Amino acid sequence: MKPLSSFLKKSLQAAALCGVLAATSASAADWSDTYLGWRYGTKFREPFTNTGPTNNDPNDITKNIVNLNHASGYKYGMNLFNVDFLLSQRNEAANCQNFQCQGDATDAYLFYRHILDIGKVLDKDLRVGPIQGWGVAAGFDLQSKTDAGYNSKKRMAVLGPTAMFAVPGYLNVSLLEVWESNQPCTTFPPFAVGYPSNCISRYRYDMHPMLWAAWAIPFGSSGFSFEGYLNWIAQKGKNEFGADTAAETNFDGQIMFDLGRVGFGPKGTFKVGLEYQYWKNKFGNDSTVPGPNGPGPGAFAKTPMIRAEYHF
Repeated sequence: MKPLSSFLKKSLQAAALCGVLAATSASAADWSDTYLGWRYGTKFREPFTNTGPTNNDPNDITKNIVNLNHASGYKYGMNLFNVDFLLSQRNEAANCQNFQCQGDATDAYLFYRHILDIGKVLDKDLRVGPIQGWGVAAGFDLQSKTDAGYNSKKRMAVLGPTAMFAVPGYLNVSLLEVWESNQPCTTFPPFAVGYPSNCISRYRYDMHPMLWAAWAIPFGSSGFSFEGYLNWIAQKGKNEFGADTAAETNFDGQIMFDLGRVGFGPKGTFKVGLEYQYWKNKFGNDSTVPGPNGPGPGAFAKTPMIRAEYHF
């Protein structure tokens, strides 16, 4: 495993990038919201981390996740970005033999989307029924993970049309084209993954579509809000090991409460809530293909979490 200091260095670099983007965006924003968050769950799962006599019983993984998030709107659109620092406490990384991995893992995942509002650019009202506007979404995802099994280095760019719905807060739904690649450096035994060396050249998946929805909807003046995202990602051809990928569904939603409504600090500053993530065929790994050579049920997670945020 790489030293933790290397992971922290990359994490701080990602956080610094987010800070620069946030400051630049906020300086010209009509509105903005930036927060530091923490969430915790004990039912996370990862592909290939299976146990039991048939190597098909998925390990539950405990994770602490710290994130920096920023959303802002300006004259011609909005920006959304987030960086997650994921720390796995057990059953994922430090020892990996015959596709059974146990130990700690560290992961930094950066997400950015910009939505350009076509109606505002053209100075025209493009409302159609519940849709208040149309736009174009573009962005990217970057990942750097350190574990003992795969060490993902995902890179992904997206572009496509967006419908913006008339709701309190915001609800955006986009149909995106995806360009994705990875360059893992695995410690799985070479005979198991089909190539002689531990590291491979950057592998590019087939271009594929993605349905992306993101929302933050307050419940009136109650202090409660419903926030989250949904990704449905189509099959992306063969993976770098020659196996078929599968369509991926990732729903992550949370009910949050503003503690300022009950006198705990200023309104909009401290929020707590419950979160639930449903992630089937994680990163395109087919959860129906059994171990030891397939990802197995570890590629299908149903994860409740607790969550807290400090907005500034």
